[in-house]
Amino acid sequence: MYAVYGIIGDPVDHSLSPIMHNAAFKELGIKAVYGAFEVKTRSLEDAITGIRALNIKGVSVTIPHKEEVMKHLDEVKQEAVEIGAVNTIVNEAGKLTGYNTDWIGVVKAFELNGVNLKGKKVVIIGAGGAAKAVVYAVKRAGASEVEVYNRTLEKAKALERAFGVKAKPLNEVNTAAGEVIIQTTSVGLNSSESPVSKEVLKNFKVAMDIVYSPLKTQFLKFAEECGCKIIDGLQMLLYQGVEQFKLWTGENPPIEVMKKVLYETVRG
Repeated sequence: MYAVYGIIGDPVDHSLSPIMHNAAFKELGIKAVYGAFEVKTRSLEDAITGIRALNIKGVSVTIPHKEEVMKHLDEVKQEAVEIGAVNTIVNEAGKLTGYNTDWIGVVKAFELNGVNLKGKKVVIIGAGGAAKAVVYAVKRAGASEVEVYNRTLEKAKALERAFGVKAKPLNEVNTAAGEVIIQTTSVGLNSSESPVSKEVLKNFKVAMDIVYSPLKTQFLKFAEECGCKIIDGLQMLLYQGVEQFKLWTGENPPIEVMKKVLYETVRG
């Protein structure tokens, strides 16, 4: 009998999580399968009931359910409460516990690229769901100052209130400067757009984009041309997935296998 895992969201057809986790299960000889389940917002509560009824062992949660799902779980771990979002559910005999591993993915991506965030000034573009985990991560890693630029200032203000960052309107981003800049919006996804100009990226040493299609976004191309160390979006995806795998199985996943299949898929 195979254990069942999966991702819930809308849409989910683009998700690379099934490829990553199924490769890991296969490599370790674990009898498990990971699928993608499109769940509309109106059906979220029914989907959570279904997870219990079908004994689905673990679930990844993506847009737009990361916040709303919290009210349907039996327990939510402290980090997820502080971030205000759940991206991982563990099912233990019908008890559903929510975690957030996104922030760990961010921290690991910087660590493994030799970037120490302690004492650094970090600028974050965007104030959506992904930005919450990114802000939490850089604060946990010891960033001394964090500025969040967003088109809708009120959303950035909400992060200011929650995490003590500085909220700034996006139209002032041309004055942004610091050591690290992180792009958390969907701008650049399957396009040649960048949320900031090349001139802005000259003011930074490290640039990270959470978008991974294309692998080297226009934002990262600009950053590289300006001499920045660049960190692509697959790294956050990989390492949040590594933590999910540990939570679900108690096993250390085959990271290199997961990494290889992700990069091969994106590069085509």
